Amino acid sequence: MDFTFTEEQQAAVEAAKSVLGPVAPDSVPSPALTSGAIADDFDRTLWSKLADADLLSLLLAPEHGGAGLDAIALCLVLRESAKALARVPILEHTATAVAVQTYGSDELKEQILPRAARGELVLTAASAGRTGHDPAQLAVSANRDADTDTWILDGSQTGVPWALNADHIAVPAHTPQGRTVIALLPHPHEGLTLAEQISTTGERLGELHLDSVRLAAHQIIETDEAWDRLHQLLTTGTCALALGLGERVLQMTGDYTSKREQFGYPVATFQAVAIQAADRYIDLRAMEATLWQAAWRISTQAGGALPAAGDIAVAKIWASEGVRRVVQTAQHLHGGFGADTDYPLHRYHAWAKQLELSLGPAAAHEETLGDLLAAHPLG
Repeated sequence: MDFTFTEEQQAAVEAAKSVLGPVAPDSVPSPALTSGAIADDFDRTLWSKLADADLLSLLLAPEHGGAGLDAIALCLVLRESAKALARVPILEHTATAVAVQTYGSDELKEQILPRAARGELVLTAASAGRTGHDPAQLAVSANRDADTDTWILDGSQTGVPWALNADHIAVPAHTPQGRTVIALLPHPHEGLTLAEQISTTGERLGELHLDSVRLAAHQIIETDEAWDRLHQLLTTGTCALALGLGERVLQMTGDYTSKREQFGYPVATFQAVAIQAADRYIDLRAMEATLWQAAWRISTQAGGALPAAGDIAVAKIWASEGVRRVVQTAQHLHGGFGADTDYPLHRYHAWAKQLELSLGPAAAHEETLGDLLAAHPLG
């Protein structure tokens, strides 16, 4: 079995590094020093550069202006974006575009995909449900009006990333028959209201409320597995962000402890420091191995002892717990310097907490994994 990345995937990484490398993690206001949101919008300048480098269309087919790559390539790019704390909706935008490409109507594809590939339309997805702890598809109801061939949506979703600045929001909803559909909701739209929420990172989230929102039939994705596949890609991408962030934080910690001296020696040479750093390195390697397993499963749809959801759950368990341990150890080994708001580490700490809980904390995915093991006994 060949575990190396393809030339196309490696080219995507190099393109991402060239765009994201100059981004300074401390170039935006700190959430610790800012009252309210750190900015009204995401980094549009960086967004344009990513579009020019064809990094917003990696997973789209050539006929839609894309490169036709897979989830592994996306995760490689997301890994680099987290190292720079890039304030752009690459994950949500790409995952939603893939859902439209795979399951959307021809009319919806024509309306969304070419402009999304160029970054002219910004897409995001609602995945937190009503409270952040319940299934997102149960938070909104979808009823079909046969007389007008439209759908009527009612309900709410909390913590929708980038919602106030997106052009379309993918909203999962349940039908009276118990099926899950995805509504591609334009923003703004009659019956849609968005209330501002502030994330741990200081970014603006949207609390979405739908009051008898009407959408045409072509704006609804009715394929049964569409939401599960979209949710899986969002979760796996979150693991990639956690890995990139953790790797950057451990690098910062190594640089600092190699230069910081105590009793005439770099503190990195002290056994207690080295052991803690080594433990966090092991966390990162476990995060990496489980991430690529999950990304490979959803890219190839390969079979296994468990459904792909099992590998994704394992990856998210490691990502949530691993990134938390990495930033906590980094703060400890930096001493008081780690909490200095003139130093970027506290920003990484805020991002790590957001990623730890996004798409479900470790405990939620441990429960999912337990259910899958009960339903698919190994042996």
